Amino acid sequence: MTRDASPPAGTWQAVAPRLALGLGIVAVSCGSLFVRRAQEDAPSLAVAAFRLLLATLILLPWAWLRHRPLLRRLVPADWGWLLASGFCLAVHFATWITSLEYTSVASSVALVSTSPLWVALIAWLAWREPLTPRLGAGLALALAGSALISLAEARSAISARPFLGNALALAGALAVSGYWLIGRRLRRRLPLVPYVTVVYGTAAALLMAAALLLRQRLSGFAPATYGWFLLLALLPQLLGHSSFNWALGQLPASYVAIATLGEPIGAAVLACAFLGETPTRLKLLAAAMVLAGIFLALSRRKRNAPGG
Repeated sequence: MTRDASPPAGTWQAVAPRLALGLGIVAVSCGSLFVRRAQEDAPSLAVAAFRLLLATLILLPWAWLRHRPLLRRLVPADWGWLLASGFCLAVHFATWITSLEYTSVASSVALVSTSPLWVALIAWLAWREPLTPRLGAGLALALAGSALISLAEARSAISARPFLGNALALAGALAVSGYWLIGRRLRRRLPLVPYVTVVYGTAAALLMAAALLLRQRLSGFAPATYGWFLLLALLPQLLGHSSFNWALGQLPASYVAIATLGEPIGAAVLACAFLGETPTRLKLLAAAMVLAGIFLALSRRKRNAPGG
């Protein structure tokens, strides 16, 4: 089914989802930097698990006090989709955060941001969500820029195993595509807080189980490491991902996913400032392509266009 027509451009209902996406991009761009700092003391699965566990604990009182009756009314099919979303999110963070052990921030984030390709194609095939010419052109331009960032990074890799890191980042992109698509389905019926609380909690439990299975430690970290865990929970997770999930209730999944392509720009800037990963001219050109693609894809559509 196609979505109902979007509110007229310029109204708060039309502007608010785009503002949320912008805020989310800024917040998630900090994630790579925080992960790198935490990985100095903690294994990757622990970083991923604590990021989601702390976010869940912060949200849980609100979800329990305000939305307990709604959660009790959920049918088994709804719980199945929630658990599936949590599984996809757990795989996403396990693979993407681990990729940062083996390749640079710019390369990892660029590859994990290819999720719009899979989101747009699957949404079109499964739900006939419109793939308009403007959206398609913006998607192509943004993905080309992301690929160019990865190519430039491979020529000056900071690790001896950049291809393993790149493969893990790509796996993270595939996993997060399922997360966005399931979220698009559920956010039409479920408020934001109960949805993300269950999904984040499910992902945290799965990641902790995986860490225990692989005998990765989950305790005994330095106080500063727990500080990085908390920053990951507050900024990229609660502010960033939750902003994206709220926007999923207002915009097509492909639009939300394309907007996340702004993350490679912010992450590359922070990596340059704090990790010494200076971007080359090729990376700067690629960044401009990504921004242009986002602008093209999210610019005002004709009111009679399919889907909005």
